[in-house]
Amino acid sequence: MKNLRTILLAACTVFLLQSCVVSHKPNMEFFSDSGYDFKGAKFESVNVPMFLAKPFIRKALKEEEDGEATAQLVKKISKIKVLTVENGDQEMLADYARYLNNNNYEDWATIKHNGDNVNVRVKQSGETIKNMLITVNSDRELVFVDVKGNFTPDDISKFINSASDK
Repeated sequence: MKNLRTILLAACTVFLLQSCVVSHKPNMEFFSDSGYDFKGAKFESVNVPMFLAKPFIRKALKEEEDGEATAQLVKKISKIKVLTVENGDQEMLADYARYLNNNNYEDWATIKHNGDNVNVRVKQSGETIKNMLITVNSDRELVFVDVKGNFTPDDISKFINSASDK
């Protein structure tokens, strides 16, 4: 019985952590389209399990002076996917922007910091925002963060303002 319990616990742990595994395949819809020529771009993707990430985020936010507003936003997050692209080019980024425009994503903010461009786009249904995409463009490296949850426009505005203040 003890061995069965140990095996069951190990199987559950592996099942819950499987989304934490880093993959060399894109985990976002536009990039997993097999018809697009990515011209030698290299992908690393991670699906971040929120039950593991939230405690670390809360601890980090306790150390910040205005972390309470961000902590309220973190509570509303249900899923995060991160995709990094090495050797990406501006043409790919432009095609990605067109893809988002065609799929009803609105451009909310572009923040320039130390030569990097951070772009925030949202998909809104009424007063609820279900999806926020953050793109960080740094020369040949691109980072895409897909955040799913239930946000209000005020939540996103507070997030953008706190990010642009730093």
